[in-house]
Amino acid sequence: MKTFISAISQKEFPETEKVHAKTLRKSIFELVQNEHPEFNHKSNISLSELNQYRQKYIANYLINEVGELSVLESDVLKTLQNQETLTTKIVDADEGRKLAFGQRLADNVASFGGSWKFIILFSLFIFIWIISNVIFLLNKGFDPYPFILLNLILSCLAALQAPVIMMSQNRQEEKDRERGKQDYMVNLKSELEIRMLHEKIDHLIIHQQQELLNIQQVQVEMMEDIMKQLSIK
Repeated sequence: MKTFISAISQKEFPETEKVHAKTLRKSIFELVQNEHPEFNHKSNISLSELNQYRQKYIANYLINEVGELSVLESDVLKTLQNQETLTTKIVDADEGRKLAFGQRLADNVASFGGSWKFIILFSLFIFIWIISNVIFLLNKGFDPYPFILLNLILSCLAALQAPVIMMSQNRQEEKDRERGKQDYMVNLKSELEIRMLHEKIDHLIIHQQQELLNIQQVQVEMMEDIMKQLSIK
């Protein structure tokens, strides 16, 4: 198998990974040259090393745009480097998160308290309470008009239900913030992958143009040889 020596690491790589320096985008070439001043347009680099410098270029781009890399940007770069799917990682993190008993209780209370089932049952309870005291017990029952005990029960229920619902709303806000972070990470990864795709397409186009030039040069040489043979005859 044919091999070549990388101008950066001086290591041996297969010929299939060989990338000419003149085919690199200017920004990537300058990044490599900053770390290796001896690197020039006649040098060669391996594809794996080129991908590492593409990652560095993207990291530098994020630092210049954002100022510093946060945990979210670092996670996105890791998924790009490891070729992982970001959505799978997010789903696994959500499934691994367990809710405490109080959190589950607050969610259930808020869900039931904001439903038509609660409104109908509670209205029925109040109706039965009033009818029982006014009609069946002739307003001499355990809670005669103006239903002071019923008002006390309603006040205590509202006082207890309100903070429980607020706890559930706070958890919902945390979920919304997490979803916003996840959407940002997915959009950021998409943008970076598009930039890398542009880099790869440009490299392929330049490489194909170089191959076409080499083929044309070979054809010209063949034509010159044929013309020389004809002139001799």
